[in-house]
Amino acid sequence: MEETDGIRSMVVRDINCTTLNRVIGACLETVPEALLVTEHCAKGSLQDLLGNPNFSLDAQFKFSLAIDVAEGMCFLTQSSIGYHGNLSSSVCLIDNRFSVKITDYGLPSLFCNEKKDYDSQEYKTECLWKAPEVLRSVTTKGSKEADVYSYGIILYEILSREQPFFEETGELGTSVVLEKLKAGGSPLFRPKLDLPLKMKELAKLISECWQEHPSSRPDFPRIKQVLRLQASRFGESVNLLDNLLRRMELYANNLEKMVEDKTQELVEEKKRSEQLLYEILPKSVAENLKLGLPVEPEAFESVTIYFSDIVGFTDISARSTPLQVVDLLNDLYSCFDAIIDTVDVYKVETIGDAYMVVSGLPDRNGDHAQQIATLALLLRQAIDSFIIKHLPDEKVQLRIGIHTGPTVAGVVGLKMPRYCLFGDTVNTASRMESCGEAMKIHISSETYIRLEKYIQFTLIPRGEINVKGKGNMATYWLEG
Repeated sequence: MEETDGIRSMVVRDINCTTLNRVIGACLETVPEALLVTEHCAKGSLQDLLGNPNFSLDAQFKFSLAIDVAEGMCFLTQSSIGYHGNLSSSVCLIDNRFSVKITDYGLPSLFCNEKKDYDSQEYKTECLWKAPEVLRSVTTKGSKEADVYSYGIILYEILSREQPFFEETGELGTSVVLEKLKAGGSPLFRPKLDLPLKMKELAKLISECWQEHPSSRPDFPRIKQVLRLQASRFGESVNLLDNLLRRMELYANNLEKMVEDKTQELVEEKKRSEQLLYEILPKSVAENLKLGLPVEPEAFESVTIYFSDIVGFTDISARSTPLQVVDLLNDLYSCFDAIIDTVDVYKVETIGDAYMVVSGLPDRNGDHAQQIATLALLLRQAIDSFIIKHLPDEKVQLRIGIHTGPTVAGVVGLKMPRYCLFGDTVNTASRMESCGEAMKIHISSETYIRLEKYIQFTLIPRGEINVKGKGNMATYWLEG
């Protein structure tokens, strides 16, 4: 660092102004870059604050921010430092009291040695705050008048809460905007000012800051005077304590609103998670798991179990791609799932083309056989009109088996827990399905005994058949 910068660093370190970010010191021996130690401002930059759509700014807040920046620049330009040179909303920091503190001032050699990619979009965006004469010159690093131009951009940001040249860069691109700024000419190329009529004096002040000739721009004491006058006309206080209290109240209200919104989002997400859990496990079981309670296996004296699979599914799969098979099963079981909501049953699982449903658990009911029989008839009716998208001429047929008896149910596993049924009733229901015929509902004698008292069911004896692992069994067809 040059000797003049050594002297200047002493000046920068000794500056004590409420609207300038205090420089504590610097570490110049670090590799690859020197480090500057400054006061920490917890609320980020003015650019961040203005770009946050969740943070509302009233007229008083805006005047207070603009006056803070003007006061900091007024002090800086009247000091031995003379000018900032890189003034933008990103170097205007916000402390815990929502006061603005300008940083990155002084020490020109330190900041000039920063490695910058002049072709990068980041550097081009930074140039939108620079005065035209600075953009045109390779030697001019800044001046008081150039800082006034940059302040005009910041004031425009505060009042409009838009990025500088946001319309122009959206239409033309940043590079073209910078070329037009360098070219000058008449009319002047500046951000479009669209402020309310009551802010015409502020619009006029911004236009004066943007004058092409540096000598035509106002100085910072004049800017501060105009802002204070306009604040008083708006009935806004510029008293530091009043502004501080108002800012803290505004921040507290805004924080409460953010907490309320986040809480509502959390509640909605919790509902979605619970709904997904209820789809995987019975509600009573899911509630116990949520509370951290153990789910003990439970015995049920009598339930009715439904099994079905697709006849000729192997042949259909051979003529389909894996994705088409997935789509077929998804369409089919989505249709089935919509139907089971109309009866008192619980869907246990689907494995490939196998579909397993039970009634009588986890909530005990006395008509579980009737519920399953009704479901079987509804599903057989629905499959009759089901169409495979990629094989529209292929007729899908179900083979259905039903059995009634005792079973035990419980949750198996900790990761991806499953509600499973155990016992001979499950095996027998599966055998009823495998020994059945296409588009027929095959039921055991135990299910028949429970259904024969209902006159709405048509039951036809099939006779005795040999069931693997069971021997001879008398079974029946549920016709309709």
